[in-house]
Amino acid sequence: MKHRAALLFAAALTCTPFAANAEPAVTIPPPAAEQPAQGTGLETAVLAGGCFWGIQAVYQHVKGVTNAVSGYAGGTQKDALYETVSSGRTAHAEAVKVTFDPRQVSYGKILQVYFSVAHDPTQLNRQGPDSGTQYRSEIFPQNDAQAKVAKDYIAQLDAAHAFKKPIVTKTDSMKSAFFAAEAYHQDYAIHHPYQPYIAINDAPKVENLKKLFPDLWRDQPVTVAEASKTN
Repeated sequence: MKHRAALLFAAALTCTPFAANAEPAVTIPPPAAEQPAQGTGLETAVLAGGCFWGIQAVYQHVKGVTNAVSGYAGGTQKDALYETVSSGRTAHAEAVKVTFDPRQVSYGKILQVYFSVAHDPTQLNRQGPDSGTQYRSEIFPQNDAQAKVAKDYIAQLDAAHAFKKPIVTKTDSMKSAFFAAEAYHQDYAIHHPYQPYIAINDAPKVENLKKLFPDLWRDQPVTVAEASKTN
């Protein structure tokens, strides 16, 4: 196993540590047609929108989320490694698998947070200081119902001119395999709150969640480490 210092150095290279500020939050309406929860089980959403540290950090503070895991989606298993994904030469996007209780937070609300505070859906193949297809904006629907909600919501937001530019978020990769990222990426923002990239780019997103979605806010974040103990 690599020395921890080496692992953290490699992690720091994944998300460029220099940036002017985080992507601004945008106040947007929820999906026009919300679907009621089906059954009593948990559901999953797989979302990509730049460096996974920030996406994970946001959803760890959302009520009803039972786990948020950083990882890779959109490529193949043999390429699902930090060294290959970060090169930009694989088909993967840095993504987060969000497990949630639909009786507490709907898939529509998950997407509202995604578009509003988690990232800027108008940036093509980049987010903030990070550029490359691995930082693209993409939703990986897990079923037909999710695909319809996502596509209808994008059409709704574009029609309402919710953003100054058109949304470029992709939604076509149904049930793309998700591979968890290396252990040192998990709960990264929680473990390294003063790391420059986190403080400049990701902490503001978490604060925007608290301000714009007080009904969804949870003070104590759910962590991958804690979730693994209950599974």
